Amino acid sequence: MLNISQLLCGTTTEPDGLYYGRQGDGLPEERPQVVAWTTTRMCNLHCLHCYSDSFDRSYTGELTTEEAKAMLRDMAAFGVPLIVLSGGEPLYREDIFKLAGYARSLNIHINLSTNGTLISPRVANIIRESGFGYVGINLYGLGAMYDKFYGKVGAFDAALQGIRNCIAAGQRVGLNITLNRRTANSLPSIFDLVEKEGIPRVCFYHLAYTGRGRRIPEDAISNDETRAAVRYIFKRALDFHERGLETEILTAGNHADAAHLYLKVEREQGTKRGADAWKSLTSDGGNRSGVTTGHVDNTGNVHPDQFSWSVNLGNVKGRPFGQIWQNTDHPIMAGLKDRRGLLPARCQSCRFLEICNGNLRARAEFATGDFWGIDPACYLTEQEIKKRSGA
Repeated sequence: MLNISQLLCGTTTEPDGLYYGRQGDGLPEERPQVVAWTTTRMCNLHCLHCYSDSFDRSYTGELTTEEAKAMLRDMAAFGVPLIVLSGGEPLYREDIFKLAGYARSLNIHINLSTNGTLISPRVANIIRESGFGYVGINLYGLGAMYDKFYGKVGAFDAALQGIRNCIAAGQRVGLNITLNRRTANSLPSIFDLVEKEGIPRVCFYHLAYTGRGRRIPEDAISNDETRAAVRYIFKRALDFHERGLETEILTAGNHADAAHLYLKVEREQGTKRGADAWKSLTSDGGNRSGVTTGHVDNTGNVHPDQFSWSVNLGNVKGRPFGQIWQNTDHPIMAGLKDRRGLLPARCQSCRFLEICNGNLRARAEFATGDFWGIDPACYLTEQEIKKRSGA
């Protein structure tokens, strides 16, 4: 996750350590700093890009309350500092707040990823009282014209009201926007909405070809369009900063953004600011699937990240999460721990490998059939990635 506000504008936010994994708590590297848990695949919507391919129906084999508590205890013992409760729609789980409270009692930080349509004023207060540090509300676009994207009339208005209810309750909330052909063309309106509603955070996710996202790659934007969209996001981040608007702006899912941002900072703000940005980006380390980020699906299967459902490392019903995470018998997990020699030649020779680390492997696997293939979403040119003489 790339914090543009911090690296481009020099701003800081209190929970930054949770998002970037720099806890300073002495935990060994094999412990993930954040785990996304798909609490359920049940959902009241039918979004076209849903990574978990969710429907409004029950799913067999999902973790029971007691199984989920056992998993949370294992994660606490292993030192996992942050869990993102997602779905499907996590608010569809009747025990979601009981589990959230249990996680907090174990000193685990919790965030919520939701479509927002079920957040009434009462639910917003319960979310805050349950100890969620942040609520990310997923949007695929703006206005009623995008309801077809959600598969339900009125979904956008309900999600927007959910955001307002969180703000009114004093719950930290933000937007998660997936970049696609529709949202890329709506970026000016999205930023205008963020400003109008006083939304404190917005993160733009690059499309991953996972779940239902695998079936509609034609909705993905080209690399040139991606570059243009990212440049516009940079522009509006600077605009917000210059006008004193304290909105945190981030991108996720494409580490080419980190290289693009570094080049912009070095070119426009000088070599010292560029060096500072480089130091921050290298400490983050680029894509860290299977190392500092992990995923547990609704039935308890552990994956390197929330997009790599095809890589099953084990199930928390049978083994503690920590044991599964440290086991490198699976060749993909072993490779992710030390991936550089497995990445394609273009990545290995790229001068930005330290801040990218090969980008999103699930997207590469979909595009090439090879988990270690080239991620087609890298929009950096050959000239940009060429190593400087003497480097």
